[in-house]
Amino acid sequence: MAKKSTTEATPVANFEQSLDELEKLVDRMEHGDLSLEESLAAYERGVGLYRQCQSALEQAELRVRLLSDPAQPDSAEPFAPLNDGH
Repeated sequence: MAKKSTTEATPVANFEQSLDELEKLVDRMEHGDLSLEESLAAYERGVGLYRQCQSALEQAELRVRLLSDPAQPDSAEPFAPLNDGH
């Protein structure tokens, strides 16, 4: 089994870059300047970026759980959403 290259970034490290690219794609699509084919390609890319972001968030949550209680990572409670008054 080949080792991962140390230059490869983890999904957690790429989260901000993926999120930024996703926001730019959404902005381009919302302006309606893309052809149908370009919109479809942008949508497909956006779905991939969304999945990368979701994976990164799941990995980050797992890391936090492991840091909180390394002996019992499954016993950690999920983060409660912030109540912003809405």
